[in-house]
Amino acid sequence: MWDEKYSAEDYIYGTEPNRFLEEHAAELAPGDVLSLAEGEGRNAVYLAGLGFRVTAVDHSPVGLAKARRLAADNGVEIETICADLAGYELGSGRWDAVVSIFGHLPPEVRRQVYARIPGALKPGGILLLEAYTPEQMGRGTGGPRSADLLVTADMLREELAGLEFLHLEELEREVIEGRGHTGLSSVVQAIARKP
Repeated sequence: MWDEKYSAEDYIYGTEPNRFLEEHAAELAPGDVLSLAEGEGRNAVYLAGLGFRVTAVDHSPVGLAKARRLAADNGVEIETICADLAGYELGSGRWDAVVSIFGHLPPEVRRQVYARIPGALKPGGILLLEAYTPEQMGRGTGGPRSADLLVTADMLREELAGLEFLHLEELEREVIEGRGHTGLSSVVQAIARKP
């Protein structure tokens, strides 16, 4: 499904970074960033442009090829890894930051990945996440069509145990990111730190 989506000539979600990430990038510790479900590369390329060493993981080789092209077009380097997050090893104490922007996963996979994030972060490392909430269902402005893939603040609090939340909020905002995300949306935003 994602290879087919990403095979379009344009960038489905645009080439500009996610606004929440852009507004809070300064809060990420300088260094190594893991971007989960990165897709076509817009957020990884943005962070690389700020001087972060970015590893972009996605299971779509087509999306990651576009990510590498976008990086080259912007004169930056990113590392891309084609992997299913269900089996991808995040490492131990490896990352200064982990970024997840609209990285919606099946519940069992999401719980596994989220459970591994605290151990994958260095002490003081930051998780920055934005995702659609169940209130997004039926809006037609982006996001999964299955409620099972959506998350709430309470779910994040539970599934990311071990992190200290600096910011956790459910809200409505205009999301304008290419043709894939366009319009008023219900999202949850989180910034959490590993003690």
